[in-house]
Amino acid sequence: MIPIKQVNLRKAEMRLKEPFSTSFGTLQDKEFFIIEVLDGEGNIGYGESVAFSAPWYTEETVKTTFHMIEDFLLPILKEQPVEHPDEVFELFRRIKGNNMAKAAVEGAIWDLYAKRKKLPLFRVLGGERKTIDVGISIGLKPTIKELLQTMEEALEKGYKRIKLKIKPGADIEMLREVREVFPDTPIMADANSAYTLADINHLKQLDELSLLMIEQPLAHDDIVDHAKLQKELHTPICLDESIRSLADAKKAAELGSCKVINIKIGRVGGLSEAKRIHDFCKENGIAVWCGGMLEAGVGRAHNIALSTLSNFVFPGDVSASSRYWEKDIIEPEVIVNDGVIQVPDNPGIGYEVKCHFPVIYSTTFGG
Repeated sequence: MIPIKQVNLRKAEMRLKEPFSTSFGTLQDKEFFIIEVLDGEGNIGYGESVAFSAPWYTEETVKTTFHMIEDFLLPILKEQPVEHPDEVFELFRRIKGNNMAKAAVEGAIWDLYAKRKKLPLFRVLGGERKTIDVGISIGLKPTIKELLQTMEEALEKGYKRIKLKIKPGADIEMLREVREVFPDTPIMADANSAYTLADINHLKQLDELSLLMIEQPLAHDDIVDHAKLQKELHTPICLDESIRSLADAKKAAELGSCKVINIKIGRVGGLSEAKRIHDFCKENGIAVWCGGMLEAGVGRAHNIALSTLSNFVFPGDVSASSRYWEKDIIEPEVIVNDGVIQVPDNPGIGYEVKCHFPVIYSTTFGG
């Protein structure tokens, strides 16, 4: 049994170094929770919530995360002790949706479990790599000059792949100008559901640009229309928002909706489901990579651990701490050298958490 004695929620708010813009809107400040799970023997497992303040990525928000954790998820954990973190996902299955809240709690339990085993989290998950290649996600910029400069800076730092946000009016021509300057750079485009099937002829122009993939061009909850679009495109489609579970991944594979899947721990409900999706995709020839949600250090550490699994064949949106934050909440901060992150070998997530944000909720477990 994993002996949980206490759980704390710390409320954090951190300002991004610069605004991050997508087809949904612009984000400057990130609110989130750090979840601490204590075993009473000096070990603390850490999780991080990834929902935003407004429901523009999924229906979850910072406020709904707190509500779900306090009123539903922690009471379930108190009812039923667990032997292994995989059991947490099954316990939480009775709660519909709210994957980001579930993942935050489950992530802390995975970290605690690894620390009690005195093993790094990536080893407990079955990871095989001691280093991971990383890419970078660049939001929409006011001018092409600013975009090209940001790309140049990222490439100078060694990032292995560039993801560019696009939307109608800021897509084909922008990407053509980028390709003129960077003809050989691995580039993908992320549409965040900004298009419909009526845009098929427009989107076909992407095939001229030698992109790695186009991510989530159609509706956030669609699998069927993406299959129709993929048949019309040579460029691989990558699904993001549409894949919330292993069941979704299986449906997408059967329909031919995509050739790549972006796995985000929060979106699919935790590390256990993320690993199951990875394993299914590996068995069925679908490449995966690890997406980012502008995480601080704890969430970033979980992403690093997940990315060590063998079928993460594209560089993920992990990035260095300094890419987004003046000062992260972990020591040492995540560092990228020549597009590579060294995976820490210390127990658990491998980083020391320096989170001084206030505890806004705490509860003890009996027994």
